[in-house]
Amino acid sequence: MFPPCTHIQTVISKAVALAASLMLAASLCFAAPEDAQAPTDKRAMDSVNLLLLGDQVKNTVGEKTNQMLGKAMTLLGVPYKRGGSSSDTGFDCSGFVRHIYETSVGRLLPRRADEQAKTTEKIDRSELNPGDLVFFNTMRRTFSHVGIYIGDGKFIHAPSAGKAVRVDDLRAAYWTKRFTGARRVQEPSASDASTP
Repeated sequence: MFPPCTHIQTVISKAVALAASLMLAASLCFAAPEDAQAPTDKRAMDSVNLLLLGDQVKNTVGEKTNQMLGKAMTLLGVPYKRGGSSSDTGFDCSGFVRHIYETSVGRLLPRRADEQAKTTEKIDRSELNPGDLVFFNTMRRTFSHVGIYIGDGKFIHAPSAGKAVRVDDLRAAYWTKRFTGARRVQEPSASDASTP
C-alpha cells in the first residue's frame, strides 16, 4: 500500500529543506572572507553548525527575534565600513545593530555603541538570550564595540576594517578579555509606538 500524498509531500519538503540548508552552508563557506586561521573544511563545518544553531534558536525564541536573527544572518559577508549603516555600502558595528533592529522589528536604536548601551536594559552575561546586545572594549572605551547575541555563546557583528559581518564566539580569549556587558532591548511601549 502506498503512503498518502500528504506524507509524500512532507518527505519531499524535508528533502528540499535539507538540500537548501546544505547549499546555503556551501555558499556561506565560499562567501566567507579569507581567514588564514580558518581552512575551508573548518569554515564549512562552522556554516553547518550555524544552520543547526539557527534551527535550535528558531524553536526557542519568539517570532520577532527569529525574524531579526534571520535578517542578521542574511548579511554575513557584508564588508565593514566605518560609519556604515547599509547592506549596499557596508556596516560598522553599531550601524549593523541599528539596521537589524530597525528593519526587522521596527525598533530604532541610537547610532553609536555607547549610546546603545545607555538606552538598553543591563543584564548579567548568564541571562543572555538570542537578540540581546553584547558590548566590548576594543578601543580603550568601555562600550566601543557591539554585536547581537545569537545563542550557544556566539554573536554576530561587523568586526573591523578589512573584515566583514561574521559570527564569533564570546568564549574566545580575545572577546572574553574585552567583554564589558550585556544589554536587552525592551519592547517599545504603547506610547512609543504611537509617537511619530
